[in-house]
Amino acid sequence: MIELKINNKLVQVKEETSVLKAAETLGIKIPTMCFLEGYSNHPSCMVCVVKDNKTGNLFPSCAMPVQEGMDISCDDQEVIEARREALELLLSDHVGDCEAPCRLSCPAFMDIPKMNRLIAENKFEEALQVVKEDIALPLILGFICSAPCEGACRRKQIDNPVSICLLKRFVATEDMSSKSVYLPTKKAKSNQKVAIIGSGPAGLACAFNLLKEGHQCTIYEKNAKAGGTLLEVSESELPAIALNDEIELINKLGAKFELNTTITPGDFENKLKRDFDAIVIAAGNIDHSNLKEFNLEFNKSGISTQEGTFATNMNGVFACGSAIKNHKLAIRALAQGKEAAFSANSFLAGNDPIETQRLFNSRFGKLTDSEIEEYKKEAIPDDRIEPQNGKLEGFSREEAVLEAQRCLRCDCRKPKTCKLRIYADEYGANQKKYSFGERKLLKKYLQHNEVVYESEKCIRCGLCIDIASAEKELTGLTYIGRGFNVKIEIPFNKKLDEALTVAAYKCVEACPTGALSFKKGE
Repeated sequence: MIELKINNKLVQVKEETSVLKAAETLGIKIPTMCFLEGYSNHPSCMVCVVKDNKTGNLFPSCAMPVQEGMDISCDDQEVIEARREALELLLSDHVGDCEAPCRLSCPAFMDIPKMNRLIAENKFEEALQVVKEDIALPLILGFICSAPCEGACRRKQIDNPVSICLLKRFVATEDMSSKSVYLPTKKAKSNQKVAIIGSGPAGLACAFNLLKEGHQCTIYEKNAKAGGTLLEVSESELPAIALNDEIELINKLGAKFELNTTITPGDFENKLKRDFDAIVIAAGNIDHSNLKEFNLEFNKSGISTQEGTFATNMNGVFACGSAIKNHKLAIRALAQGKEAAFSANSFLAGNDPIETQRLFNSRFGKLTDSEIEEYKKEAIPDDRIEPQNGKLEGFSREEAVLEAQRCLRCDCRKPKTCKLRIYADEYGANQKKYSFGERKLLKKYLQHNEVVYESEKCIRCGLCIDIASAEKELTGLTYIGRGFNVKIEIPFNKKLDEALTVAAYKCVEACPTGALSFKKGE
């Protein structure tokens, strides 16, 4: 047995055990990308680097056997910086988006590509459920959203962007006309109550998201009808039936509406603060002149809030939408209502109000002409589908499916399991630190029924080569080129379905990035 010290803890392991495995016996998790138990090890990513405290040398823990008396550090500052640098070097050669440009440009961060794929497969109910994860009012927004997502859509480099808003409205309309309207599952009752002042897009979105968390919500509206500024939109732009139907869904989800009710400073202090566990101010036409009477800090735009959390200077009181700044975009007000709900939910759980955190996101910019051809492989060639019965009427089922099939599939298929993304986020990697000169051009290998290979997302760990060899693939995959330009490619001008006939599933599961992935994604 070999005795060594790892992070100041003594451990005894068998001879020839790697430092990586020795650390695991102590419950110390060292990040790895190019290592997979049972296969030959070609340490290339250097993400598993650790330090020998006696010599000061850094080395990959997956390939170094233990030695008697070693003193290893797995997480000191030098190790952390070395791992970050290793990740930044990998990212400098990485061509791929973690999230599609359309999703990044959506203030509510809706998973637009997933919605498109499900519509393209005639899975309209599942598509609506994806929408409702982030958008409380898809029917309303389907009529009036200014569609920043469409402005970012890569399809416009070919002809016209995908009609994302009409597709969103389509699935909401399908749901409204169904026998059983979809209501998201609510968590167990928290027995905590939230007062929401204002029933515009921010207030309704806030209620929708807090209700899902199991909280009771009462919405106070000074007018006789709920809807706030949405009531000011003309019938030709937003049919009243759409507005009423979607507000009724918030009601069915459990919201209580108190209409014709103006909240005075006295009501705020003596009723709301007494009877509710949290308060969210989402009133669009707030009277800034009497904010002092509410004891709320304010600026020239509206109520002052902590950036990201929407918390005011008053404990348990939040503000969003036009209460903090006049918003012309309903989607932005809705997004703030969602974020304020997230922060308020943290507060109601006994924690500090928090800001929603987004994972690291790789971006590679505008498509070149050759890359446009690669992305066109996964979309139909048709230009934007125009609804036969007019834009106000919207898509038929057949039109919606065709329009969704125009999506170029820009997002990564492994956004949740890509180790490069996970560790880049964990170590705060800077994608552009070592990005010099022209980037490599993305190419997609789509000849397999279930798997796609995108070679410019590959870190050349060689796991797929070893797995294909172990599975007795006749062709498999191989290294091509030398030095920094080496690639993993399909040899002998074969196609992907010829290279991976039995090993495809194992190769996808082992791939540490989105280079090898299932066509349907996660």
